[in-house]
Amino acid sequence: MMYRLMRNKGFTDFSTEIETPNDFGKSEKPLKTRRTKPNRVDINILKSKLQETENKEFKKNLIILTVLFLMLGILGINLSL
Repeated sequence: MMYRLMRNKGFTDFSTEIETPNDFGKSEKPLKTRRTKPNRVDINILKSKLQETENKEFKKNLIILTVLFLMLGILGINLSL
């Protein structure tokens, strides 16, 4: 019994032959054989969306700048009195 355990122990029983399956069935093929075309993007739509976001950012920055100038003006008037 000890001989049997010693014989199966270790890495000496490795097989160097690698078998690859050559029987690719229909189940491995995709169901759709037609290629689908990707949707095209209209450059004008992208430009208009970009312009809208830039306008929103510009308005926000203009409001912040106006408020800062008003605060500076009010502070200047209060300190000069």
